Amino acid sequence: MRLLPRSLFGRLALLLLGGLILAQLLSVYILLQDRGQLIYRSHRQALIERTAGIVRLLDSLPSAERRRLVPLLSGPDLRVTLAARPAPGEAGAGPAAERVRRQLMARLGAPATVRVAVAGPGMADVMPRMHRRMMGGMRGPGGGMPGGHVMARLFDIQVQLKDGSWVRFQRGLPEQLFALPVRLLSVLGVLLVSVILLSLIGVRLIVRPLRELRQAAEGLGRDIRRPPLDERGPTEVRETARAFNTMQARLQNYIEDRAGILAAVSHDLKTPLTRIRLRTDLMEDEALRDRIQRDLDDMEAMVNATLDFMRGTETGEASRPMDLMALLESIREDAREAGGAVRLLGALQGTFEGKPLALKRCLINLGENALRYGGGAEIQVAGEGEEIVIAVCDRGPGIPETARQKVFEPFFRLEGSRAEHTGGTGLGLGIARNIARAHGGELTLHPRPGGGLCARLSLPR
Repeated sequence: MRLLPRSLFGRLALLLLGGLILAQLLSVYILLQDRGQLIYRSHRQALIERTAGIVRLLDSLPSAERRRLVPLLSGPDLRVTLAARPAPGEAGAGPAAERVRRQLMARLGAPATVRVAVAGPGMADVMPRMHRRMMGGMRGPGGGMPGGHVMARLFDIQVQLKDGSWVRFQRGLPEQLFALPVRLLSVLGVLLVSVILLSLIGVRLIVRPLRELRQAAEGLGRDIRRPPLDERGPTEVRETARAFNTMQARLQNYIEDRAGILAAVSHDLKTPLTRIRLRTDLMEDEALRDRIQRDLDDMEAMVNATLDFMRGTETGEASRPMDLMALLESIREDAREAGGAVRLLGALQGTFEGKPLALKRCLINLGENALRYGGGAEIQVAGEGEEIVIAVCDRGPGIPETARQKVFEPFFRLEGSRAEHTGGTGLGLGIARNIARAHGGELTLHPRPGGGLCARLSLPR
């Protein structure tokens, strides 16, 4: 199973988004942990300060005034009660309770008897059973504190006053204080979405020059004179585009220089061939004259074929929309007029963007090979998805598998094809494949079921 996307855009997006989401989740976790601890400590400290103040106040009042004042000191989040003796329970149960007890004693100053119990979710201390029963009176109908609050932390503090009586403080922290901060999480969510969108836009801007470079490289194989790339964008992109344009210009100059040399060679070779042909006409030995003229014809055919092969598709012909079916039908009719047996099977819809003369030369070469070595040709046409397939098949002797790539090499001919009646120079298939590749396609050879050979020309739509 492939875990990484195939494209560079997908891999960069996965890396950035994965890192951003992981970092955001860790940040939220740490933030919520710190927030919960801070809330707990702040309320604990407030309870200690409030408890110490109430104890000092009650110590300064007579007993009768204490009883009148205590109900006024209670509230929805704090219950204050007086008792002659402490409520049964575990005094100073756990490190959290011990910490509260020490801090409260430090606030009270004089030696005092303090008993503390802390209970709640996630706390190591467990509320004594009796304390739970006593806190039941503070719960509302839904099991929460007065006002409908649900208990999340519970502090039970008992302090002995100077006259020996006890005052009890019961404080519950509602769950809402520890609930997820929706507003803060919404802000973080908006920030995450904004960063993700900006990252995707940034990745797309980074990948787009590479896509344009790929398209330019593909187009360079079809048309060496295509417009150069725009040299714009960041420094690296401009330098890459400039290097590509320089390479294209050098290739174009090389091809033009080669074409000029080939034209000069063609002219220089044809001139002595013509002189030799004229001199053979003056020979009295007719049989010798005929043999020399046949050799001259072969030499001229080889020279012309070699020049065609070297030129490839550099004819200056521009690509334009064309009807491939009409081209194939015209090739079939021309072959029939010359006495060749050619069948055309299948049909194509629409037009194809290509060089008509070059494609015609490619298809004629394939058809002539089929007629020369198989005695007939069958052209099968089909549109397969994003490509057009033209198969030129024959019933000849075929080509061994070991030689199917070598026949595209210049002047390579099978021993069985060297018969005098077949002719040929061994360049036709090489020229045809050059034309196919110049159109972004490919030419391959396959054995035909029942005997023979099929030349499969595939062209992108």
